[in-house]
Amino acid sequence: MAQTTSPKLTPEMLVPRLGEYLIKKGHISKKDLEKALKAQQKMVAKGESPLLGQTLLDLNIITRDILDQAVTEQIIQLRSALQATNRSLERRVQERTAELQTALERLAELSKLKANFISNISHELRTPLTHIKGYNELLISGSLGEITDEQRHALQISQKSTLRLENLIENLIMVSVTSRGDLALKQEALDMRRIANLSVKNVLQKAEERDVSVHAVIDQHLPKVQADPQKLLWVLGQLLDNGIKFTPAGGRVVLRVEHESEKLVSVSVTDTGIGIPDERIEEIFQPFHQLDGAATRRYGGTGLGLLLVRQIVEAHGSMLEVVSTEGRGSTFKFPLLVAKSE
Repeated sequence: MAQTTSPKLTPEMLVPRLGEYLIKKGHISKKDLEKALKAQQKMVAKGESPLLGQTLLDLNIITRDILDQAVTEQIIQLRSALQATNRSLERRVQERTAELQTALERLAELSKLKANFISNISHELRTPLTHIKGYNELLISGSLGEITDEQRHALQISQKSTLRLENLIENLIMVSVTSRGDLALKQEALDMRRIANLSVKNVLQKAEERDVSVHAVIDQHLPKVQADPQKLLWVLGQLLDNGIKFTPAGGRVVLRVEHESEKLVSVSVTDTGIGIPDERIEEIFQPFHQLDGAATRRYGGTGLGLLLVRQIVEAHGSMLEVVSTEGRGSTFKFPLLVAKSE
């Protein structure tokens, strides 16, 4: 089989539109160029690959000096144009980088302003809410006079709404704190059996009202973990509450605490609820966001809980894992370090 020999690389190969350049410089005429192009086409038909400059030389239309000079001049022009383009590109990149930096700084400033606004408003709401909550309790207890059963029932409903509003305010304050990077942890050696059982106990009433079973499954020999007790109790409460909220009547929510390895204890909350589509799991961690309007109306909530759960878990040096199957339920899982004393 015959081998094809590649043409030798020459400076002329780097120069486009050589014929037009030679005409412009007055070295050849248009007729000279047409003559050379016809001769070049004949050579191509014979299987050869002649360059235009060499064809002009062969036809004695130009000299070697003229060809070399023309090629050199064009290469210099191309190089200058390339350098100018590079300088222009570098300048545009610098300008866009500066614009992006300014936008990022502005975004950070707006984010800080938003966090401060949320924090200030939330703190301002605390005082009147405390008064409402206190007088509600006085009225229900009869300290301000006798009330009827209907009045007591109405006050109890008001009391529940006050509690929900109080939780929302606390969540808003925590969001503003974490967004500023001020989330402080008071870690200590914790008995996870006590924390897990207390978390389940705190949500039992809500689970019974929704006809959802909830219980804890805890390894018998469990070492203490290194964590903030209040923050961890809040995280487990949120995950259990979420599981109960999105699980239909007759379903179940299970809190599992397992001694995964010598240094890790695994904590997970599994429900048999509505589940989350794989491609939308990340959306549940967006503040003030529900997966759809129907979910907002049916289940309620601000969309802050899971965002804070992940932030608190990550502040412990851990990572929250979500595994979910739409229509079958979800599992939220994270590891905790075994306490150093263990």
